[in-house]
Amino acid sequence: MRKFFTGLWRVTTFPFRLIFNIIAFPFRGTARFVRFLNTEPEERPIGEVFVDLATNSDARQMMWDQVEVLRMHILRALIVLSLAVIASFWFAEALMEFMAAPVGGLEKLQSIGPTESIGVFMRVALMAGIAIASPYIAFEIWLFAAPGLHVREKKLGLIGIPLAALFFVAGMAFTFQYLLPPAIDFLKNFTSITQAWTAKDYFALITNLMLWIGVFFEFPLVIYVLTAMGIVQPKFLAEQWRIAIVIIAVIAAAVTPTVDPVNQGLVMLPMILLYFISIGLSYIAYAGRNRVNAAVEKEELETEAE
Repeated sequence: MRKFFTGLWRVTTFPFRLIFNIIAFPFRGTARFVRFLNTEPEERPIGEVFVDLATNSDARQMMWDQVEVLRMHILRALIVLSLAVIASFWFAEALMEFMAAPVGGLEKLQSIGPTESIGVFMRVALMAGIAIASPYIAFEIWLFAAPGLHVREKKLGLIGIPLAALFFVAGMAFTFQYLLPPAIDFLKNFTSITQAWTAKDYFALITNLMLWIGVFFEFPLVIYVLTAMGIVQPKFLAEQWRIAIVIIAVIAAAVTPTVDPVNQGLVMLPMILLYFISIGLSYIAYAGRNRVNAAVEKEELETEAE
C-alpha cells in the first residue's frame, strides 16, 4: 500500500516537479558556474606530478580522464563549428559577392572545373563559420584550462573570450579594407598580360590572408592574459623586440600574397604595431598582477597576526 501511494504521489506531482526543475535550472546552473569560477585549484609541484604519473596508476588514469575531457571539448567545438558553417550557407554567396568587389564582382572571375564553384562556396562558408564560432571555440579552450587556473586568471580568461572574437573579426576587416586593395592592384598591374583569375585562386588568396591576419590581431590580448597569469614577462618581450621583428618579417613573407616589399610592408606594419601594443599591455597586466599579489600577501600577514 505504501508503494502504491508513493507511486501515486510521484505521478501526481510530476508535472509540478518538472515545471519547478525547468524554472530552477538556469539558477542552479548559474550557482554552479559561480562556484566553479571562485574555486582555487590544488597546488602541486610539476615534478611531483611527473613522479606520480610514472609511479601511480591512479595518476595515469587521471591523465587519461583529462584526455577524454579534452576530446569532448574538441568534439563540442567541432559540432558548433559545423553548425556555424551550415548556417553560413544562407549568406555565403552574398559574402562571396562582397569579397569579390576588389576585382569587379563575381562575374569577373571564372571557374575552370566542374566542382570549383562548390569548393569556393565551401571555403567562404568555412571562413564565415570560423568567425561565427570563434567565441564558443575560445570558451571551450577556457573551460578545459579553467580547473587549473586561479580565480583571477579564470575571470581574466573569461572576459577575454568576447574580446578575442572581436579582435579576430577586426583583423579580418582590416585585411579586407586596407591590405587587399593595394595587393590586388599590384597583382593586376604587374605586367600587361591579360588577367583572367579563377575563383579558386582568388578566394584562396584572400581567405588565407584574412584568417591569418585575424589570428595575429589577437596577439595583444593573448599576451595580456598570459602576463596576468604570470606566464609571460613584459621585460622579456621588450628586450627581444629585434628578434620579434625578424620573425614577423618571415611570417609576413609567408602570408603576403605578393613578393614585392610594399605589400609585405603593409602586412608587417600592423603586426609590428601589435607587438609593441602587446608589450604595453603586458606591462599593464604585470603591474596589476603585482598589486593583487601584494594585497594577498598583506591580507595573509594580517590574518597570521590575528
